[in-house]
Order: sequence, then C-alpha cells, then structure tokens
Amino acid sequence: MAADGSAESQEPTDKYDSGDVERLWSDDGLVEGYLEWRQYVLGDALKMIDESLQWRKELNVKEINESCVQKSFLESGMHYLHGYDKEGNKLFWFKVKLLVKDVRLLQEKKKYVAFWLESFIRREPEALLTVVFDMSESGLSNVDLDFIKYVINCFQVYYPRLLSKMIVYEIPWIMNAAWRIVRTWLGPDAISKVKFVARSDVQTYIDPEHLPFHMGGTDGFSYSYPPLPDDDFQSPMSESPSQEDEAELKDGDLEGKESSEPALRLRKVCFADDGDTDAASRLRSARRPNTTFKGSLLHVSPAEELCFGLTETEKRSLIVLNNVTKNPVAYKVRTTAPEKYRVKPSSSSCAAGTSVEITASLHGGCQASPQDRFLIMAAEMEGGNQDLTQFWKEIPKSKVMEHRLKCHVLQDLKPALSLTANYNYNRPAITNGANGHQDIHSTLLQVVAGSSRLEQKLDQCLWTQKVIIVLVMALTAMWCSAPYMQQPGDGPS
Repeated sequence: MAADGSAESQEPTDKYDSGDVERLWSDDGLVEGYLEWRQYVLGDALKMIDESLQWRKELNVKEINESCVQKSFLESGMHYLHGYDKEGNKLFWFKVKLLVKDVRLLQEKKKYVAFWLESFIRREPEALLTVVFDMSESGLSNVDLDFIKYVINCFQVYYPRLLSKMIVYEIPWIMNAAWRIVRTWLGPDAISKVKFVARSDVQTYIDPEHLPFHMGGTDGFSYSYPPLPDDDFQSPMSESPSQEDEAELKDGDLEGKESSEPALRLRKVCFADDGDTDAASRLRSARRPNTTFKGSLLHVSPAEELCFGLTETEKRSLIVLNNVTKNPVAYKVRTTAPEKYRVKPSSSSCAAGTSVEITASLHGGCQASPQDRFLIMAAEMEGGNQDLTQFWKEIPKSKVMEHRLKCHVLQDLKPALSLTANYNYNRPAITNGANGHQDIHSTLLQVVAGSSRLEQKLDQCLWTQKVIIVLVMALTAMWCSAPYMQQPGDGPS
C-alpha cells in the first residue's frame, strides 16, 4: 500500500511537463480560454486541462521544432500557413488530396500538425487561425477519421482559443456520410464555425489575392520546402535609399540573374527625409502605444497591433523600441505592404539603455488593411561603430529577434452617428471644441434612447400583429361553422 501511495504521489509530476504547469499557473488568459470553452463548468474545464497537458508532454510540444518533424511531410505541402482571411486571420491550409490514411504514420502526422500550430502561437501568441480544408480532387481514399478527430481535438481541447473559423471547400457528395460522423464530435460552438463553400462563394471569407487560381483567386503561391513559407516582408525603399537598402537591392538583382526564375521586384515606398522640419509635430500627433511586448533584446510597444484610421491623426502610429541589453542593438522594420506605409526610421541602431521612436504612417490616400503586417528585426551589436549593411549580412538568423505586429483598422464613428440625423430629437451637433467629448457622449446616449423607442414601437407592432391573427382565426372559425348553425334540427315533429 505504501508503494501504491508513493506511486500516486509521483503521478502528477510524471503526467505533465513542469514548464506547462508553470505557464498554467501564471497565464490567466489560458485558464480563461479553457473555462470559456466549457461554459465555465469547472469539472469539464479541469478534464480538458488534464487532457491537454498530457498531450503536450506525450508529443513534447514545448520543445517541438522543424527538426522534430519527418522531412517528407514538410516537403509534401499537405499543411502550411499562408495568406489571410478578410478579418486578418492567418490561413492554415489542409490539402486533403495529399492525405493518405496510414496507421503507422498517425503519430508522425500528429506531431506534424502540432509543429505548425505551436510555431504559429510562439510567433503570434494572441492571433487566430482560419483553417481551410481544400477538398479539390479528393475522394474516400483521403478520408482518415482518426486524423480528422485529432485535428478537431487540437482546436477543441489543446488550443481552445485559436480557431476563428473552419472553411471546407467543395466537399464531394460522396463524403457527406463522413461529415455526419465528424459532426457528432463537434460542440455547438464548433459547428457554428464550420463554413461550407464552393468556388462561387469562397470570396465571402477570403479575398481573391489570398486564394489560389483553382479557387478563382489571383495568388500564384506554390509551396516548396525548404524553407518554410512566411509572409512577404519587404525592405522599405526611399527616394534616396540608404546604404543598406541599396546593398539589399543589388543583392536581390544578383540573385535574380543567377536564378532560373525571375526575381521579385521590390515595391517602392516613400519615407520622410531626415531633415523634415515637422518631424517632432508628427511624433506628437501619432497614436501612442499603451501595451508592451518584452523581448530578449528590445521591449516593443505596442505589443500586438498598430491602429490606423481615416483621420489625419489616426493615419499615424508610433512604435517605441527600448533597448534592455548592455550593448547597442541594431534594428530594422519591414512590412508586407511597403507601397502603403511610410516608416521613419526604418533601419538604425539603439544604444544600450535607451529607446527610439519610429513613426509608421499611411502614404497618400492608402488605407490600412487587417492583412497588413509589420516585422521588427533586432540583433545585438558588439560595438557601436559597425556598418549596418555588413552587420545584417553576417549575423546568424539564430541571433536575430523577430516580432510581428498586425494592423487594426479603426472604424469611423460618423456613419453610425449619422443614422440618427433622420430623427428630430433636438439633439446638439457634434463639435470639435472643448466640449467635443461631451457632445459625442450625449449623442450616443440619444442614439441609445432612440433605439429604445424603436424597440418599444416594434413590441407594439408585434402585439398588434398577434391581436389581428387571433381575430382572423376567430372570424375564420365563425365562417366555417356558420352553415352548420343555419341547418334545422332533425327532432320529431
């Protein structure tokens, strides 16, 4: 009995990875995700946590990396991350036609999917994924219910807050029976996230620029390995390029000449000149960040996203980099849409213990998109007088800190507020004076009051409709019974 008790006391430490347990204790958002997914039923949430932590230890998810995955899977292109949906969520592609059922490889396929999901979360911790099951040219031979059940568990148990939606493209009619089985594994919340689409309506969720040709899109992306696919972060160019930009452009031209495929031409983006006299005023008017990502070399503010809107003030956003090392840190900023944005400075260095402010602003009449991304790259320098161009050429990738920022598009309040213009409520106009905030607040209160009145009128209309229905039913009953009431009785004379 003592031996059994000893075994039981050691079981919890053997079941879970200590790092995962520490993360569970310190990450309130992670616990909230489990509770939310299980409708705050504590017993169900604890069971879910137990299953998730056991799975992470079984596959050693904490240490999983590219070298842990079978190379043939990476070369196949069966799964990969590429592109974004209309809400700015990353697309996780499943090429079902490449899936072959093989029990012997099931464990390796599980590790393969875990690698993609864990890599994405490490890179963008708060972002969501949209899974696309591309079922073009697939058939019953590609159906692996055990593997599909595992994928569902990944999003229902192991990563409960990761899934935005699941898009199933052109499911063959012969697979409807398989779907009926899969449906039983899904909860109501998960079922609501499944969207069945065809070529005619897939653009409801994904823009053509992120769809392959066979789905009616314009994205000519073709998966190949190595390397793993990533966002197309391009080096920003100015009208008078810096030495680093010139060197990178020349290197790109040389690589294009040596390669059998034409090199991609870098898109140009204009940046403010260093001698711009109103630089200080633009920094003051730029949207200042209020969250911070604490990296190993730099603390980056904001932590997750840059906000852009339509007004002049909202067209500029501020990035603050704080050097937390004892040496200078070189940095550079890249973007997936360099033709839209002006960034100043886009590449420089930050002395030990100091900070630098970078202004990112929309260029001309361009508008921000949720699909736009910024990449901040940083590397520690041994001395402060190194040539940045040569430094970035020689620095190993393993020593480069990378942090990605999404773009958040601010909604314009004017269209929503203008809806109340048709109602004569004698409300004050919105002004830009000292009482501007009070005017907006009072206007919003009047919008709420107007909505309440409309709701009352709607209730009255519904009540009137019910009364009319009852009256019509009563008249219909009377009309139907009238012939029987007019017949004489059959009693004896």
